[in-house]
Amino acid sequence: MSRKVRLAVSAYGVGGPGQHGLWKDPRIAKNASIDIDYYIKLAKTAEQALFDAFFIVDSQFINATYPAHYLNRLEPLTLLSALAVSTSHLGLVATMTTSYNDPFNVARRLASLELISGGRSGWNVVTSGDAGAAGNFSREEHYDYDTRYARGLEFVQVAQGLWDSYEEDAFPRDRATRTFLDPGRQHALNHKGEHFQVAGPLNVSRSPQGQPVIFQAGDSEQGRDLGAAIGEGIFTHAASIAQGQAFYNDLKGRAAAKGRDPEQIVIMPGVSVYIGDTDKEAREIELDLQTSDRDFGRALAELGRPFAWHDFRQYDLDAPFPQEALVYAERGFRTGAEKIAKLAQDNSFTLRQTVEFISAPKPTPFAGAPATVADQIQEWFEARALDGLNVGVGHPSQWRRFREEVVPILQERGVVRTAYESTTLRGNLGLPVPENRYTKAREQESSLLRI
Repeated sequence: MSRKVRLAVSAYGVGGPGQHGLWKDPRIAKNASIDIDYYIKLAKTAEQALFDAFFIVDSQFINATYPAHYLNRLEPLTLLSALAVSTSHLGLVATMTTSYNDPFNVARRLASLELISGGRSGWNVVTSGDAGAAGNFSREEHYDYDTRYARGLEFVQVAQGLWDSYEEDAFPRDRATRTFLDPGRQHALNHKGEHFQVAGPLNVSRSPQGQPVIFQAGDSEQGRDLGAAIGEGIFTHAASIAQGQAFYNDLKGRAAAKGRDPEQIVIMPGVSVYIGDTDKEAREIELDLQTSDRDFGRALAELGRPFAWHDFRQYDLDAPFPQEALVYAERGFRTGAEKIAKLAQDNSFTLRQTVEFISAPKPTPFAGAPATVADQIQEWFEARALDGLNVGVGHPSQWRRFREEVVPILQERGVVRTAYESTTLRGNLGLPVPENRYTKAREQESSLLRI
């Protein structure tokens, strides 16, 4: 299959990050984030536009400063199970944390979605940087960085081991011989590691695509290493082609160093797309949507999130940014916190200036008339700054214009598919089916015996 731009869509209902006021628009259903009909309609339109995947973000903690969508939204696996029976080709990717789950439960739920969807599930692996989540899971303190990522790697490895519990031919279901299961094709995992002890086997059979597709998002050193080790799809962010290329080359280089084929990793930055009749109009739409509900007090409170919800309201707004707050980031989003602190230091910003700069509207790379946006996507793709896009759905008119006006241009240019290649997510992403480890071992043993 020739290289194509891969497309995913992220649903933000009544308004996600940077769109706190979107719910006020009368064209937005006020209950969109908990309305299954909203998601079904969105998934069907994505499938009609031949998108690869429907992506559900998630978190385990909220407070009053969070965007409207985050305050009241459906749990990913429950939601995607409904979409699985409403679609036939679209991939279904759920965000689930390795910090506040257990491998057996996650492996079982995803394996069930695999069978319900016919092999279209994906797992966006996160390690929960939001320190507030600890209080919702009987912990006094959130995991530190090293523990989170070590636990995350082992968690995924255990889940992958459980997905190999049954070989493809484990269930003869032969009534004549009264044989439902071939016990030799069922395998216990018996994992004993630093963070988990899991016996297995899993009580769900192998799916048409072998295992769910593993997605990952993380920009720290540990995050990039985790993505290079286990990620098949990588969600990221980049403000320019140069930044996109740097991340692309670094991530795929790390994967190659671990013995993986870098061409079997699909890098898909998350983007907001703004489309107008002209480039000028698109920028006006972008500015309007980004500034519709700006609030300094909320932005000041939100600044604490990457710093493990450290309260910045205690500081003098017009004094230099308090660099000492970085100590709290070890149990938060450390990479994001370090970027904020460095920005403030390099520019000699006060706390007020830091908040104003971070919360100010910023032009995105993908804004303009339909042909302009198509040009930008193609340029990034051909420069290998990305393999695809994870398009965030904010205003419904922008989602419609992207599907109906930008995607057809990319199809005419041959960089976006004109028909699905497969009924599985792996097949449409051009990813191989993982071989069952026990089947592989048996075949290798048989081959040696023949020599």
